[in-house]
Amino acid sequence: MTDDTDDERRATTDDARTVLDREFPDREIAGLATSPRGNRKRTVFVTFGDGSRVVVQLATLPVVRTETALARLVGRRTSIPVPQVRAVGQIDDRGYAVTDAVPGDDLHTRFAGFASDRQRALCRTFGRGLAELHELSEFDSYGPVAFVGDWEKFVGGVRRGEDAPGPDSFGVVSTDEKQCDVTALPGRTPSDDWHAWLRNYVDTGLRALPAEFDDLRDRLTTVIDADVAEDRVPPAPTSRLFPWDFRPGNALVADDRVTAMLDWGEPLAADPALSVAKTEHLLADWYVEPPANTDLRRAFRAGYESVRPIPSVPSAYRVVAVVLSAVDSTGEVTRPRYPELTGDDAVAFHRERLLAALGDAG
Repeated sequence: MTDDTDDERRATTDDARTVLDREFPDREIAGLATSPRGNRKRTVFVTFGDGSRVVVQLATLPVVRTETALARLVGRRTSIPVPQVRAVGQIDDRGYAVTDAVPGDDLHTRFAGFASDRQRALCRTFGRGLAELHELSEFDSYGPVAFVGDWEKFVGGVRRGEDAPGPDSFGVVSTDEKQCDVTALPGRTPSDDWHAWLRNYVDTGLRALPAEFDDLRDRLTTVIDADVAEDRVPPAPTSRLFPWDFRPGNALVADDRVTAMLDWGEPLAADPALSVAKTEHLLADWYVEPPANTDLRRAFRAGYESVRPIPSVPSAYRVVAVVLSAVDSTGEVTRPRYPELTGDDAVAFHRERLLAALGDAG
């Protein structure tokens, strides 16, 4: 990921001012601050003259449409806190959303410093939240999920403070339907065949791994193929919402509790056991050394089971969870722990977790 240039920051700020002039014409703007560049969105933090604050986010219209609608659905139908959406719309060919600014620190920077009982409580919160997301809706296939409802009605509903769109306003779509961005993220090709979708999903992740993982590729593929062939991976699981980036790095925390989950972009529909495996990895393994991570896994599962029975997670899904978390959408090796591991240390972490997953597979 590269930083925005001065010209890009000025353009983002100008667009934010256009949004604010449209949505809050009588409000004095005391300050604007752009955030570091995101992969899919541009974000501007706004302070009004009376000290109140909002956040303006700008992205392609499909990204804004789905993320904003899903955030409102999650906020109305689950216990997961999300920022209040104040306005949505379009300027030129880009979409925008204005939300409340929520107080709190980045949970990614705080999690490792909490006492073990607070870490377990946060893991229970994530487990309960994921289970509630799985209860929201059921899809008839696997792949990218997008808002497929009436956009103009939704925009008007936000302005009038009406209820969020229902789960039936979301569906699995093809990336050529203009409702979903074509991206390099894995899993963007829809399918009615779970095994075919899973293979495409993991193959994309395996291709993204750098050369330091070359000696593991055949073993990783063998484990996945064996679980599929022997039906440990179900052939047609129920398809549920898969928030692929449901992790502490997208959460704010204050007074030891989550105050907001921030990123609902580009969701998927998949076997719920797969998102259990990935979220568990990004919580229990990402920040804490074994064997302490075992207690965090138990807490996460207890939270999930307070809402619905936790699905069985085959070894293949644990392998997939690590593979798809090791490299980000820009092709960079991700940085686990906090303070973050980088370079060879980050690679060593992902290799260790992959070897552990292979060991669990026997």
